[in-house]
Amino acid sequence: QVQLVESGGGLVQPGGSLRLSCAASGSIFSINAMGWYRQAPGKQRELVATITSGGSTNYADSVKGRFTISRDNAKNTVYLQMNSLKPEDTAVYYCNADIALTSWSPTYDYWGQGTQVTVSS
Repeated sequence: QVQLVESGGGLVQPGGSLRLSCAASGSIFSINAMGWYRQAPGKQRELVATITSGGSTNYADSVKGRFTISRDNAKNTVYLQMNSLKPEDTAVYYCNADIALTSWSPTYDYWGQGTQVTVSS
């Protein structure tokens, strides 16, 4: 079984920083894209940032210049460095990974359990 375990959420004041981590474990052959999504109360889940296995990144306009996504392929881990946080960044943040279990199987989408980020004074 594959598990994605997030960590690093919490309460931070506006203008502050947090770093989220997400480690994938289990019977993994390879991981293609990894990413972060978020869902605020009463809103749909939205993309925050993604990163390919080769390191190409994509960001939502709302976080460009403030958030940085990175990954350590050797550790099957993706990170999200969040700077200059705003109250509107408050949400549950979910890790996502596109994972192949064997060399001949298709990839499947896996999700973490979510970690709460609250930006408030």
